[in-house]
Amino acid sequence: MTSNPYPLGLRLHGRRVVVVGGGAVATRRVPALLDAGADVLLVAPELTPALRARVDAGRLHWVSRRFVPEDLDGAWLVQVAVDDPIAAASVSAVAAERRIFCVRADDRTAATAWTPAVTRHGPVTVAVLGGGDPRRAMTVRDAIRDLLAVRLASDGIAATPSRADASTGTTAGPQAGRVALVGAGPGDPELITVKGWRLLTEADVVVADRLVPGLLLDELRPDVELVDASKIPYGPSRAQEEINQILVDRALAGAFVVRLKGGDPYVFGRGGEELLACAAAGVPVTVVPGVTSSIAAPAAAGIPVTHRGVAHEFTVVSGHLAPDAPASLVRWDALAGLHGTLVVLMGLKNLAAITATLIAHGRSPQTPAAVVQEATTGTQRVLRSTLGAVAAETLAADLRPPAVVVVGDVVNALES
Repeated sequence: MTSNPYPLGLRLHGRRVVVVGGGAVATRRVPALLDAGADVLLVAPELTPALRARVDAGRLHWVSRRFVPEDLDGAWLVQVAVDDPIAAASVSAVAAERRIFCVRADDRTAATAWTPAVTRHGPVTVAVLGGGDPRRAMTVRDAIRDLLAVRLASDGIAATPSRADASTGTTAGPQAGRVALVGAGPGDPELITVKGWRLLTEADVVVADRLVPGLLLDELRPDVELVDASKIPYGPSRAQEEINQILVDRALAGAFVVRLKGGDPYVFGRGGEELLACAAAGVPVTVVPGVTSSIAAPAAAGIPVTHRGVAHEFTVVSGHLAPDAPASLVRWDALAGLHGTLVVLMGLKNLAAITATLIAHGRSPQTPAAVVQEATTGTQRVLRSTLGAVAAETLAADLRPPAVVVVGDVVNALES
């Protein structure tokens, strides 16, 4: 007789967890481990761009080779995220010898631990085990999430049923052969819209950017195809044309494809290009707006982009091109003459040139400025400075993308 699993919440903060494999499964599982504060060691010859970005940011350790038994020295848990059953069995055999619990993506029956279907509501985490059936676990998890949403609605917070047709009250199954451009918000997984999350639970294929909240990927059904379309700044990238083709090809093959993008699809997210590519191929597209970092990042740092008596307008601009770049469409001289708030996205590399140009065209070097890195996440950092000093201080503080730059008196408007 098969015994039931013993449910347990692991407190992994500061404890070593080994993940073997650097593909799509690891991309989905690593964010939850990092969220738990685990000391993650990733063992794989190659990584997805999303995982590589976490390595470059110092979030985890990576050894670029195949697994060896010594990798489990000091480990409390191991997750085998490879589809090679022989390689997976060799890892779990070493884990069994050392009495380390082992999760296996290739064979749940051979694992000593299972990863549950999870939904999170602030400090509350609900984990569901479906007796070894991932689909059953996901179905129950989704129902629990709906019940929690209803409870929130009864407390005065609007909510929408996750998988029901509001007009008939009947369950609406996934619609095939279409694409949804979904904004995932600025970083906190709870900032995705209800509609965005609902479509994500229905997806057959998810094409995800680097900036999407990793915990959202952890909640995908196990049979979902995850395509890592990460665009690492100044590093490995997947051409936009290739992304467009993936969306079209998967949809024409009958799949429901969610293009999951950080922030909002249309705020420097190239969502318009993807919609046009789908439209040209006859693929229907749904656009779900997202919380854009241009507003959310300043807000998370205690900076309102507008404030009575301080700023009556704000301008959002891309800084991915230097002010003197021939391809730049930004009138930096005109921006320098504005009195309101200036929000610069993707501008860290060119920050010195941007601030110098603004000052050269009349903006005071004493204008308050701030940089917000990884806004709304547990690793958020905020630097307050002035327009004249912010570039040098950002470099000295080793702030990295993704980061939002705010220029204007609103930076100090709420400072007491």
